[in-house]
Amino acid sequence: MSQSYERGLVEDFGRWREFSAGMWAWIFHKFTGWVLIGYLFTHIAVLSTAISGASVYNQTLGGLEALLLVRILEVGLLAVAVFHILNGIRLLFVDLGVGLESQDKSFYASLVITGAIAIASVPTFLTGAF
Repeated sequence: MSQSYERGLVEDFGRWREFSAGMWAWIFHKFTGWVLIGYLFTHIAVLSTAISGASVYNQTLGGLEALLLVRILEVGLLAVAVFHILNGIRLLFVDLGVGLESQDKSFYASLVITGAIAIASVPTFLTGAF
């Protein structure tokens, strides 16, 4: 016999206060995945300027590096990539049945480690920006 449950709509974000850590991990993982895909297309677009010649490529990179917004976005990109990797490893362990009881704690640990790495990277990315 099967039993159905009223789970509501996933898109019903009016219930966001009821979301568990697993739901937030799922949302953040999807969001960071889409951000990384978007970055991939941007990265390819920048690299494609090399087709026009080395000077165009160097000028493009120099122009992007001069923008403070790009440097701040690089910190965000690092945070997105680190979280996606850590959460992916966490999901791998959950799928293997390792640490099922502490998956909430591992999600929060992923967030803390991501935040620490992003904050630690700020001087590297913003050096010379001001």
